[in-house]
Amino acid sequence: MEDRARDRLVSGQAWDDFCDTLKVAGRVIEGFGEEPSDVERAEWYRYLSRMVRNGFERMVENCEPDRPRLRDAPWRQSINVQSPDQDHLMCEFVDGAHEYRIRGNRGTVPYFIMATWSAPQPADLGARNWAPLGVSGLAEFDPTNLTTTSFVSSRDLDMDDDGNFEVVLSQTPPARNGLAMQADTTGILIRTVFSDRSSVTTPTMEIERLDDPKPRPIRPAEMAEGLAKAGQIVLGYAELVRAWWLDNLSQRPNTIDFSEATYLSNGGVLDRLHGFGCWQKPKEHALVVRFVPSPCEHWILQVCNRWQENLDIYEDGQGYITKFTSSVESDGSILAVLADRNPGIGGNWIDTFEHDAGVFSLRLIQTEGAPEVSLQVVSIAALESDGLDALQDVTPIMSGGASDT
Repeated sequence: MEDRARDRLVSGQAWDDFCDTLKVAGRVIEGFGEEPSDVERAEWYRYLSRMVRNGFERMVENCEPDRPRLRDAPWRQSINVQSPDQDHLMCEFVDGAHEYRIRGNRGTVPYFIMATWSAPQPADLGARNWAPLGVSGLAEFDPTNLTTTSFVSSRDLDMDDDGNFEVVLSQTPPARNGLAMQADTTGILIRTVFSDRSSVTTPTMEIERLDDPKPRPIRPAEMAEGLAKAGQIVLGYAELVRAWWLDNLSQRPNTIDFSEATYLSNGGVLDRLHGFGCWQKPKEHALVVRFVPSPCEHWILQVCNRWQENLDIYEDGQGYITKFTSSVESDGSILAVLADRNPGIGGNWIDTFEHDAGVFSLRLIQTEGAPEVSLQVVSIAALESDGLDALQDVTPIMSGGASDT
């Protein structure tokens, strides 16, 4: 297998197959027909370009067997409704054969969680051409189909008085400050949760292999494998957003479903409830959302585009609200108005940024039970003229209220 992978790389075949896989990924949008707007199509190809960068950074630059690193997710990559109130430190592994140690200091963040994951990948992935298989090849080789295999939260770790800690990753981990590896472990993800970034000292963490290998040059077979993984990760995420929208979310517009199965299928962890939905509204209309948050460490309501990406206005602090930034009604509920402009009725305005459809989510960390969510579609003009009275004759769409395993 190694000789075949080497030959594919040296001959240029591995690179050609990577480029051909990108072409297959680009055509996934054809499944949406004429539905996406010109803006959404521009975002689609930008999304693919970001996934190319994501694939190279994770699967080529940060998947060296002898030199592990913890690196943040690439800038502006926001896969699967990524929270702007979390950082994501990742290290990819070829497999789970080695033992590692993470040394760090928690800073002043209220909470973080470490999780190992696995993903389908055959042993001969660098020795084969994947583009001819198209989307069907993802059944055997899909770096985006992540299964969480173990996790440990900051609340479970022993730390000294200054917040320093060590965690050992091994197939036989210690009972305290240990994280279990498996033979097919392909990575670790550390999610750090912020309430207010401006007032928090960010954690610092480094990872090392315990057998202290000597760094060496990259091998041709390893580069063939990296190209295959990078190509399949682009195709996998393209197919993921297609399947989530066409086969799932769009079947129940303007509802939020708290499905643990859906969330865990993409590397989620059981310290949170994450409800996903498809939001849709005609032009010049608003979605009015109400819910009472369940008691929790943190919650965030996010509005994203069809491709599950954070809207560009996230950089300006718009497009989402959190437990720490939202205005609360007198009865303890949250009133959120999703619209292209602020109708001026109070509550929390979330700018939909000239989008009429997309993915939205409500994520609650360290909570039990999902809140009930009501949503009403109404014209912005009616809200501007009549305020909340405009909702009296609009039947709310109800969702949430329980978690589905």
